[in-house]
Amino acid sequence: MVILTKCWFIGSSHLSVCSLLHVNKIFGVGISESLREHVKQLNLDIVEEATSCITTELAYVYELVIGVLDVNRSKEKGYETIVKEGFCDELDELRQIYEELPEFLEQVSSFELAQLPHIAKDKLVPCIVYIQQIGYLLCFFEEKLDEITLEKLQDFEFAFSDVDGEKNRFFYRTPKTRELDDLLGDIYHKILDMERVITRDLVTHVLLFSTHLLKAVNFAAELDSFLSLALVAHQNNYVRPTLTTENLLDIQNGRHVLQEMTVDTFIPNDTKILDDGRIHIITGPNYSGKSIYIKQVALIVFLSHIGSFVPADAATVGLTDRIFCAMGSKLLAAEQSTFMIDLHQVGMMLRHATSRSLCLLDEFGKGTLTEDGIGLLGGTINHFVTCDDPPKVLVCTHLTELLDKSCLPKSEMLNFYTMSVLRPDNNSTDIEDIVFLYRLVPGHALLSYGLHCALLAGTSKTSLNLSYVGLRKTKRENSLVSSVFVFYGGCFMGVLEEVIQRAAFVLDALGNDKHVERLCNENISSQDQQYKDAVDKMLAFDVYKGDLDLFFQDIFPS
Repeated sequence: MVILTKCWFIGSSHLSVCSLLHVNKIFGVGISESLREHVKQLNLDIVEEATSCITTELAYVYELVIGVLDVNRSKEKGYETIVKEGFCDELDELRQIYEELPEFLEQVSSFELAQLPHIAKDKLVPCIVYIQQIGYLLCFFEEKLDEITLEKLQDFEFAFSDVDGEKNRFFYRTPKTRELDDLLGDIYHKILDMERVITRDLVTHVLLFSTHLLKAVNFAAELDSFLSLALVAHQNNYVRPTLTTENLLDIQNGRHVLQEMTVDTFIPNDTKILDDGRIHIITGPNYSGKSIYIKQVALIVFLSHIGSFVPADAATVGLTDRIFCAMGSKLLAAEQSTFMIDLHQVGMMLRHATSRSLCLLDEFGKGTLTEDGIGLLGGTINHFVTCDDPPKVLVCTHLTELLDKSCLPKSEMLNFYTMSVLRPDNNSTDIEDIVFLYRLVPGHALLSYGLHCALLAGTSKTSLNLSYVGLRKTKRENSLVSSVFVFYGGCFMGVLEEVIQRAAFVLDALGNDKHVERLCNENISSQDQQYKDAVDKMLAFDVYKGDLDLFFQDIFPS
């Protein structure tokens, strides 16, 4: 079937065969001596391969095809016909009758109408028409013949009716149309059937040279691939990568092959994965380029292995056996959810990844509850960390809770990066002040700047202001939770009630951006001074990272 398809493609268009012959001429006479010497130095056998693939047998097939087919005939005649004129006399006669059929039917219609009753001048004149696969019919316009008229006409049989634009058409079989059916028949399909017989016979002859044709087609496809890769590399300043047996990846100023074509300025980034730090965890705001970065790394690795130049200033790529991706993509025909597809992809990654593999995880765990997502992603990273020789892993995530020491182990295999963001004023609350730099730097980010991304996407400022108010409310509620925690924790540890109340008041005031009045009195007693010191320490206490037990022991030593 593959051979038949390829040969039929060539057989149905002599231009394809002609193109292959032109390629042969180019390699035969169009290569200079200096270029031939250069090709020999590069150990390229493309000239010899062209000579061996495009042979005299192909020239014979070309002559055979153009002797039978004329691919421009259909456009010239206005109907499906590709067999060359003069190849078959019977076919030429049928095609001549078909092409002259409108004039012939007009003459027959005039003869037939002479035998019909008088027709009013304001009505369209009936005519005989030819309809493919149905035959010849007499067509009346506007209204159907009445029963009285049909009784006067012999052997008139109503066939069907339809509407052509604003015209109602009624079709009848008459003795004359039946005579035309017997004489000419379905002439159009007679032509098609005869041409199919001729083209099938042509394909049978072409298939005798299928080996030569497939060899030439495969060479042309290979040559087209080489030329395409070379053209893209030249136009976009790609460099030749260095493939090595060492298990490393070193890319200088790497770029994304497609993304750089869609933006005015693309910010390149380096990638260095050696024996240590093989797992890179990348955090950063939305819209900052995290996904583009890990995709560009995978594309550079892939292009290096197929013999292409790569979009970078320099690249040293260790031999890679597999590239695993869990990018949150979903096929339209897939019956599973995006999250389930991610789980299957990560499962495949965990089972089959080797030290020579490259693994990409983009927002894995976001399709479920935050707590479950943190556990899944944390467990996946822990699996790679505990491997004796882990693969190269690039992880993009917004689950910044992973940065907690309890989620990820301390390991030299882990490196943390973020996409840098510029904020001219750290105290500014205007989301328009934020500038994404798209530059990968060491560190981690705790903010996603989702409101700024919404602004870039065209969301109205009114909606963003409401979102900002909701965000502030959520922060105040979290602060209130911290106050309640301190209150009940202090009661449980036996701290004086007034101190606990003061601590809760201070935390609540800070959460609502209110001014906190310090406890101060000129005649302060030693106990009041103790309370004042406790409040000062409370103000300096970090409720998120501090140890409450040590804190209260420090304030009220036994």
